[in-house]
Amino acid sequence: MQIKFGTDGWRARIADDYTFETVGIVSQALADYLKDLNPQGRNSVVVGYDRRFASDLFAQRVAEVLAGNEIVVDLYAHDVPTPLVSFEVRRRNLDGGVVITASHNPPDFNGFKFKAPYGGAATPAITNEIEKRVGMTTPKRLPLEEAKKHGLAEVVTPGTEYRRHLENFVAIEELRNAEGLVIADPMHGAGGRWVETLLFGGRLRVETIRARRDPLFGGVLPEPMPWSLDLTAKTIRERGALMALITDGDADRVGAMDENGEYINTHQILMILLLHLVRRRGMKGSVVRTFSQSVIVRRIAESYGFRLFETPIGFKHIGEIMLDPANDFLIGGEESGGIGVRGHVPERDGILNSLLLLEAVLASGKKPSEIVRDIWREFGEFHFERRDLHLPMETGARLIERLTSQTPEKLAGFGVRGIATLDGVKLLFEDESWILFRRSGTEPLLRLYCEATSINKMTALMDAGEKMAREA
Repeated sequence: MQIKFGTDGWRARIADDYTFETVGIVSQALADYLKDLNPQGRNSVVVGYDRRFASDLFAQRVAEVLAGNEIVVDLYAHDVPTPLVSFEVRRRNLDGGVVITASHNPPDFNGFKFKAPYGGAATPAITNEIEKRVGMTTPKRLPLEEAKKHGLAEVVTPGTEYRRHLENFVAIEELRNAEGLVIADPMHGAGGRWVETLLFGGRLRVETIRARRDPLFGGVLPEPMPWSLDLTAKTIRERGALMALITDGDADRVGAMDENGEYINTHQILMILLLHLVRRRGMKGSVVRTFSQSVIVRRIAESYGFRLFETPIGFKHIGEIMLDPANDFLIGGEESGGIGVRGHVPERDGILNSLLLLEAVLASGKKPSEIVRDIWREFGEFHFERRDLHLPMETGARLIERLTSQTPEKLAGFGVRGIATLDGVKLLFEDESWILFRRSGTEPLLRLYCEATSINKMTALMDAGEKMAREA
């Protein structure tokens, strides 16, 4: 098999390509990479894991292989959010962090994320170096109990530093003392009761659903997308809540629903946060959007004269821009709910962004649906949809190649004015509507993304795009 890092780490199906053997091979490649960087010194790494099947055991295998290479390892005693690992890597000046997680992938998948010393996703340059070393050295493994005796491994519980940082980042006491009810939904993932406990202690009521560990995630993908949120919407309407704050399987992505149980898409979350930082916190800086992010984000940035970056899909590309002080980074986000903000680690964080989104809503004095409508009135109305098509990999590749070389003049009766090919192929229309065809970097899927000026146009473009894909 080929072990390849995608948009954020390596992922594969458990017991097929993802086994103790292959996890050991990847761990050895990481160990070789770290030791090549620091041949004279001793490296230190922290290892965390999510709530998936056997994640704790896979994490232990990682720790044992790293310890076998005389790398000092702290292994968390229980599941933790991915952004906590990133935060601890930077806070403690470690050489890196590993998180055993497949994020939002199906329950039969697991994965391996490496967090670099700066506290963020490994850049493509780093993952390329790790990939080069895969299979070059036979894994050296020191059993955990032996590693502990030799001072090479320790099983630890998280401190309070990450929690204190989140509390200081937002107006936590104002949030705690607001009136109303908020639903927190970690989707059975590592977000657990983090949002609820952070907001505990005042008048605000927070009820968490799907808080317990379930490796099958209640039968849905642990991704805050509308097709997985029927229970969330139902709970909002039954309980009369202000909104729901949602995190994915490893809690690095954020999702939300409004007071009516309607989905607030990830484009809109980024818009709300951007305007909140600018208008209520008085902040300025550059804005980053990935190739599948909204036209409105660009319009907001342009209206303030902010520098705008556009990157391929994957938060690691946003992270690279966050790392360079010359870029004066303020906020950046991807369509799938990963958002980074100035003042935090160069990493997406679903828990932090849940708190910041709640702060933005409460500061506005309006209901979430009203905030979205206000943005439409000011910057233009756009509607978004994503569809994930389970098609053979070669089918997606063939379609993208054809659309690039033989671009259609029309789709669903709408004239195509051009294409963009930063990541996949995007068909562009006169009113700035667009549809993007892109192969997933982590799953055997062809993803269709579309943003259009009306629901009817969006649906027509998506239906035509899906038909084209299935006939490719």
